[in-house]
Amino acid sequence: MGEIGKVVIPMMISLIRKHSLVEEVSDQLAGAIRSGGLVMDGLLPSERHLAEQFGVSRPVVREATKRLELQGLLEVRQGVGIRVVDRLHAPVSAAARLLLPDEAERLRQSLEVRLALEPVIARRAAERTGAGGLLELERLHTALESAPDLASAMECDLAFHRELARLSGNEIFGLMLDSIADLGRESRRATMSEAGVGRAIKQHAAVLASLERHDGAGAEKAMRRHIESAVEDLIAFEGKEQG
Repeated sequence: MGEIGKVVIPMMISLIRKHSLVEEVSDQLAGAIRSGGLVMDGLLPSERHLAEQFGVSRPVVREATKRLELQGLLEVRQGVGIRVVDRLHAPVSAAARLLLPDEAERLRQSLEVRLALEPVIARRAAERTGAGGLLELERLHTALESAPDLASAMECDLAFHRELARLSGNEIFGLMLDSIADLGRESRRATMSEAGVGRAIKQHAAVLASLERHDGAGAEKAMRRHIESAVEDLIAFEGKEQG
């Protein structure tokens, strides 16, 4: 037991300290990236420069950047460098494909998540958005009305829902929606093909009208109906595909 105490426990303490240091450096590095520091032309300085900047060894920097890469904030490419990316949602999207290989079930479950989240997001946005805060949402609605094709309409639709999340004042709502954004594109391709873009335009207009009145209950009801329609359209689309 004495030998174990002398050998194993100090090793464990050393590993804990290293882990804590990696965590600390990754947090500091993420903070610097968010504040606009360190980044030039989308790239971070070299590993050696970062080690000097943070006063740690290069292996610690390497582990910290790997950690941020797994989280979707960085992309490490041999011969290119460490690029800053905006893929914080990527780990969830990839996990969903592995966990739910059946596309129809994956899309159904993603809409179930949206049905739980987005009516509340719409309510919060209506309650928290002040005068003049709807300009971008109105612009996105107009862009959806004039979208030249399905692909453009899908992106306008996604952007409208992202903007609502931003207006809710809750960053985690936005992050959760981004985490299923790729699934959202897949489901929109099916639902807009089934019902056309016109229904989405009409239902977005109902949500927007409630926000203009600061009517939280009305915005929640309008968004719930919008997502429920998407579920119905997805079921109809899948029925035709199987038939």
